[in-house]
Amino acid sequence: MATPHDDYDTPWKDAVTRYFSAFMAFYFPSAHAQIDWSREPEFLEQELAQVARDAELGKRLADKLVKVTLRGGAERWVLVHLEVQGRREGRFAERMFACNYRIYDHYRRPVSSLALLADGSASWKPDTFGYRLFGCEMRFSFPVVKLIDYAGQIEQLLQDENPFALVTAAHLLTRQTKGDMARRAAAKRRLFALLFQRNWDKQRIIDFLNVIDWMMQLPAELDNELWADIPAMERSNAMPYMSYFERKFRGEGMRKGQQSLLAMQLEERFGALPDEARERLASASDTQLLAWAKALLRAQSVDEVFSSR
Repeated sequence: MATPHDDYDTPWKDAVTRYFSAFMAFYFPSAHAQIDWSREPEFLEQELAQVARDAELGKRLADKLVKVTLRGGAERWVLVHLEVQGRREGRFAERMFACNYRIYDHYRRPVSSLALLADGSASWKPDTFGYRLFGCEMRFSFPVVKLIDYAGQIEQLLQDENPFALVTAAHLLTRQTKGDMARRAAAKRRLFALLFQRNWDKQRIIDFLNVIDWMMQLPAELDNELWADIPAMERSNAMPYMSYFERKFRGEGMRKGQQSLLAMQLEERFGALPDEARERLASASDTQLLAWAKALLRAQSVDEVFSSR
């Protein structure tokens, strides 16, 4: 049974963008309390990419730049930096400083740089950069949250209504079950069941189901067993779109039926399929078809569906 590669990075990006308020409330509650959430946050992806290129920072350093409105009407640019690759960076604080200054220099507005660290070291927590020279002193400090600090609170996380509590638990359980796929499958099943118990709208359940699914990778055999049990976990009428997929796949019982169903859903979402896409469907395995079916729930294009593992 092949052990899959754990993905700590990609799942966070979509979740932070879609549920930025919940993200801030869970990890940075003080900042969250100062933001006027009646005004929609504006994500400045292209602008941030340009700043990172100009500063030679690389895409990993600065993941999100968000324009928010403070209570009382003032505007602030907020940089949310997620270090989710699970490794230390020797010049992390210096790079945070460089990115913060580049953004300030470009916009001439206050910038708050916030770091979420997902590495496994309990001792590494860089939150300051500075130096002194000839009586001149520069000091830059920024808030840091470490996911490993929640390691002793998994049961509390599982009861927390904030969706990022479950994401944090999923991240920690993914680390704790590295090399033990049976234990990970049991933990993932529990997280899925808890999701269906939440009194959330259908789309939020689907979104975080996909985040946890993407984060907690399982071998195909265990993954298929888990997904076959999804309908039994569902709340009544909570996820009719996903239930339809699962029931239809099982009812067809043949790969050709799976291919036809997925082709129909792709055309419904994205229009007529190119010949290359149809050829890929025709030659796909059962496991790949299921992976694409799940990817369709969050994908924004046909290419995104087929790029899914």
